[in-house]
Amino acid sequence: MAKVTKRIGLSLGADLCWPFCYEEIIKQLELELPIGKRKVSFEIERVNIEPHRLRDESRYDLVMDRLTHWYRTSREWIKKIAIMDGTYVLNSPWTFQSMEKQTSYCAMMRLGMPIPETWLVPPKDHEENPDLQRTLDKYAQLFDLGEIGDKIGYPLFMKPYDGGAWVGVTRIDNADQLRAAYEESGLHIMHLQEAVDPYDVFVRCLGVGPQVRVMRYDPTKPLHDRYVVGEHDLEDKELATLRASTLTINSFFGWDFNSCELLRHTHTRVWHPIDFANACPDSQVTSLHYHFPWLVMAKIRWSLFCAATERPMKLNQNWKPYFKIADTDMSAEEKLVEYGKLGEKHFETAKFDEFCDKHLGNLEEVVGEFFSTDVAKEIIRDKVSAMYPEHEWDEFTDLFWSRVQEWREHTTQTAR
Repeated sequence: MAKVTKRIGLSLGADLCWPFCYEEIIKQLELELPIGKRKVSFEIERVNIEPHRLRDESRYDLVMDRLTHWYRTSREWIKKIAIMDGTYVLNSPWTFQSMEKQTSYCAMMRLGMPIPETWLVPPKDHEENPDLQRTLDKYAQLFDLGEIGDKIGYPLFMKPYDGGAWVGVTRIDNADQLRAAYEESGLHIMHLQEAVDPYDVFVRCLGVGPQVRVMRYDPTKPLHDRYVVGEHDLEDKELATLRASTLTINSFFGWDFNSCELLRHTHTRVWHPIDFANACPDSQVTSLHYHFPWLVMAKIRWSLFCAATERPMKLNQNWKPYFKIADTDMSAEEKLVEYGKLGEKHFETAKFDEFCDKHLGNLEEVVGEFFSTDVAKEIIRDKVSAMYPEHEWDEFTDLFWSRVQEWREHTTQTAR
């Protein structure tokens, strides 16, 4: 058999924990996979930021990108290697760049998902610009913010139309609060969105290829406690809905790696997607803790599958199959099932499962063993020391380490 080495590049920003875990575990796996008539091995390399000649060939077969959502130099390099060299990139730089929350809401409304009522309002303030001022003087219409609030109903949320990480998100309970929050919004273009009220369950679904992890979430808690420790207690039918919703969104936009927030209405029991343009989702042990080993494992599985099988990079999106379903007279539930099938097909779920069963059957065991080592604990400590004051390093290292050990214990019990 011919020997082939697939090179995986990690395009990183401030990520400290998962890349080291990813690299160490792949090193321990010592993979040499029989794929067709080849034996495939893997090299992992950190991607440097440097000038690039547009005609230079990419060094990488696959790049996992955690930087280009805010660093444009790397974004343009990522686009180049996808266009010119066919490098597979997690995630699509085009839809990631252009599909902010406004567009993602519109798209999923078009598919009939139960997105809460949402309005976009012009920014309160504007940067000085003579042409803009003439435009506003001629075309900008005065509007009654309180009237819009009444149409939506209280409570509602004000949040940036393209924001993330809960920055600028405000719960609004009445017209006075709405006006006050708008006065403070400055240059930001804001959404006003109907609250799902009351709700009894809040989840974040983390999707990595066809892998979906449903996690209970509490945004009222400090960052290190927002992801609830332990497994969910949801019924299979609800899990199917959450999986189909996540795969629909991710396949529609071409996002291999994305998180989706959904709320379950207390009385109707309907799951409402409220935030799902998160194609650079939280990946840190300091927030994911108990769920962190699953993320590392999921990234390993999907990246190795894509590189080894030479999964082609999709440079544009075909939304017609989704719209064809949307325009039928099927119920919302039936449509979601059909969208989910498109998602499973997009991510080649059956082929992926076969690959993992054949080549990565011992991965969970290796991951579990790795997260019992001093090396893993030191990686956690390094991340803690980058985020917390020195007098809290021991406390939070022990906290996150103990939660990772809870995951290990649970997976061991499940495997028995």
